[in-house]
Amino acid sequence: MTSSISLLFGVHAHQPIGNFPEVVIDAHQRCYKPFLQTLYRYPEFRFAVHFSGWLLDFLFERYPQDMALLREMVTRGQIELFGAGDTEPVLAAIPEQDRTGQLKTFSAKLKKKLGQSPQGAWLTERVWEPTVTPALARCGIRYVIVDDYHFICAGKNKKDLNGYFTTEEDHHTLDLFPISEALRYRLPFSPAPEAIAYIESLVDQATAGHQSAAIYFDDIEKFGIWPETYQWVYERGWLEQFIQGVLASPYIQLQRYQDYHASEKTHGIIYLPTTSYIEMNEWTLPAEPAHLYDDLVQQAKSTGQYEYTRPFLRGGIWKNFFSRYPESNWMHKRMLNLSARYAKLKIKQRTATMQQHLYAAQANDAYWHGMFGGLYLPHLRRTIYNNLVELETLLDQCAPRPARYQEDTDLDGIEEIYLQNGSVQAILKLDSSASICELDSYPLKHNFADTLARQTEHYYRKIQHSSQQGSEHHQSGIASAHDRISFKQTINPEDLEPDAHAQHLFIDCLNSEALNYQLQPVTHEDRVTFQAKTVSGSINKYFLISRNQLQVIYECTGEPDGYLQTEINLAMPSCDGPGGRYIRNHAVLSGFGQPLELKEFTALTLEDDTLGGSLMITVASLATLYAHPHFTVSQSEGGFEKIMQAVKLTLIWSATVREQQITLQFAKK
Repeated sequence: MTSSISLLFGVHAHQPIGNFPEVVIDAHQRCYKPFLQTLYRYPEFRFAVHFSGWLLDFLFERYPQDMALLREMVTRGQIELFGAGDTEPVLAAIPEQDRTGQLKTFSAKLKKKLGQSPQGAWLTERVWEPTVTPALARCGIRYVIVDDYHFICAGKNKKDLNGYFTTEEDHHTLDLFPISEALRYRLPFSPAPEAIAYIESLVDQATAGHQSAAIYFDDIEKFGIWPETYQWVYERGWLEQFIQGVLASPYIQLQRYQDYHASEKTHGIIYLPTTSYIEMNEWTLPAEPAHLYDDLVQQAKSTGQYEYTRPFLRGGIWKNFFSRYPESNWMHKRMLNLSARYAKLKIKQRTATMQQHLYAAQANDAYWHGMFGGLYLPHLRRTIYNNLVELETLLDQCAPRPARYQEDTDLDGIEEIYLQNGSVQAILKLDSSASICELDSYPLKHNFADTLARQTEHYYRKIQHSSQQGSEHHQSGIASAHDRISFKQTINPEDLEPDAHAQHLFIDCLNSEALNYQLQPVTHEDRVTFQAKTVSGSINKYFLISRNQLQVIYECTGEPDGYLQTEINLAMPSCDGPGGRYIRNHAVLSGFGQPLELKEFTALTLEDDTLGGSLMITVASLATLYAHPHFTVSQSEGGFEKIMQAVKLTLIWSATVREQQITLQFAKK
């Protein structure tokens, strides 16, 4: 039995690429700065830290004095730096050549800015797939951090998870440290003496021949940004109490991961299943399976069986987000295609700018949704598309594409037609809707079809039962964000109704009945033609692009009665903020967050300061226009909230009009 336990303490700092500067500044003031300043006063408190690449660049630019503090702590041997992909990608979700490139880019950045090359790596969202092992090993990474849950799912006993293990893939070896879930839930939410007493109690679980380790690595944002944590951690002194208590303990030995790794031997070979941390396994599931999974977990907890059965109540895997959300899948497959195009270029054609855009488009945050906004946040998706559109522009200059081509980009069994002229790109879904699933303006670097459809979420059940459940509070310490039920806005039942269809552009009805279109043979290379049969004839629908315009033309044959209607969902960057407005005849009518109705409509401009440009919509024949904001409901650490996803325009005109032409024209300020 050993007389001490090694505390391997690590924190992970991350902000999504494209996050609002004021949010990052606030995070620095409430978390990164006071955390570093507090730890600086205790040079004997050794720990590991990972700052994601974009955040590190931001902090070096805005707060060089604080980063000088970080560098000094590295130099004096207090801090061990951890590597990762530069833009915080989920390594398992990007191509092998990009895994290697991302890892090497970030390691070089750490060496240049802070003077240390990493031996360990932070695994984004602890998403483990064995296939990431070779890239990590080739890039000089000797060990990574995953959850103890990963090991329990592989059949290990929790009491044996007090050191590191070794895995291999394709002749490449990598060591794996298991993060203690018990410590993740205690730090910093339990009172400091209780947390220290728990660490000291682990001395009794030592493994013969090994120095036991208490392994912690978690989000630094829990130390100041999560609800109540700034007051708890800094104003009420939790962090200093914890540091002082650890340093004073005769049973706790502080070590950096690299020191422990160098002095201790592996606990043996391990092969981990594809998984992430336990909360993620619920988030990846659609609502109904997630309800069932949650019910099974609660049932196991109520009977005292959960600790024994949870390895077998595994839920879903991270890549399920691509099958759950068509919008996420579309972004991901577009990114993969552009990555492949970049890889096919001759080396002398590739530029650092191309690589930067590609890597930025691989940042994980906008592809999924859990406790935080993620996929539901338009500004994060917009950043992905900004980089995809810019990368595509640069690739087209080196290796031009056809003006028109057809493929199944998102692998859903339905092909898409691409129409592009270097200024505008319209991607048409070849299903019965004959709608646009992506509409890009290259000068504006924006996808106007970047809208998220509302679908039923597992957490809706919490909203619906919140009056009975209330919020959970701990008897001592503070509650984790996972245990809270709070509302940033009032959520009504109608806000939770799922959308009947994807929120594309030009979704048509005749007298409230959806039209069923069929693609027609090519007669003109510069246009795509669809036809829908009606009782008395047919409706032909044409898509054309010209310069900075998209034109959609409807031709009616026969004698249809009633009215035609099309729905156009437009992702306007300013959403319901002050920067977006409807303008007609040089007069501001309202903002995008307000409903609008225009009779005898012919033209309207949507001006957007965040976009740095405008979109003008015109019709050749009089129509009625209705506009209103489209919202979804998401969860965040601050509570449930409504987020505006798009401006929903509905145009209605008489079916007796033989030809209606709708034009969208894009302009840059």
